[in-house]
Amino acid sequence: MLFLDDWREVPPDLALPQGYRERVLLAFSFGVAAAGHWLAQAGRDPFTRKVAVNGTLAPACPRHGIAPEQVRATADQLSPQSLARFAARAGAAPPEAPDLDALRSELHATLDRGAAPETRFDRILISRRDRIFPPSAMYRAWQSQAAAIRDIDAPHCPFARWSNWAEIAE
Repeated sequence: MLFLDDWREVPPDLALPQGYRERVLLAFSFGVAAAGHWLAQAGRDPFTRKVAVNGTLAPACPRHGIAPEQVRATADQLSPQSLARFAARAGAAPPEAPDLDALRSELHATLDRGAAPETRFDRILISRRDRIFPPSAMYRAWQSQAAAIRDIDAPHCPFARWSNWAEIAE
C-alpha cells in the first residue's frame, strides 16, 4: 500500500510498487481530484482498478463539489476548534497535533489547481450521509459514470464500515 496524504503539490511521478498483478487506486475526498491531476500529468494509468470515495474531479465547484468560498473560508479560519468540528461532521476523529499551516496550504492548493481532467473510475462510492461533499453535487459530477456509482450509508469518512481495503474495491 502506498498512502499519500499531502496534496499541496501533485508529485510528478510516484515510485509505485513493482511485481504486483494488480494495482488498485483508492482516492478519497480531495484526493480524487489529485489522482485525476496525477494521472493526466503522468500520461499513463498504471492501475488495474480505480475507486473514488466521497470526492469529485472538481472538488471546489459549487455544482460538482464544495462551494469554493466555503473551501476558502475553511482554510482561512482553520483552527484546532474548527478542525475538530470538521472531523465530527466528517465522522472521523480529529487528527492529533495537526499541522494547520500545511492543511491550510493544501486547501489553497486544491483551489488553485481547479478541476482535474476527466478520469474514468471503476467504482464511485457516495455516502448518503456525507456532510462535507454534498451527495447531490457528487451525483451530478459523476453522471457520465453513473453505472460505477454505489451508494453507501455512511458519513464522509466511511472506512470504519469495512474490515479490509479489498472490501472497498469489490
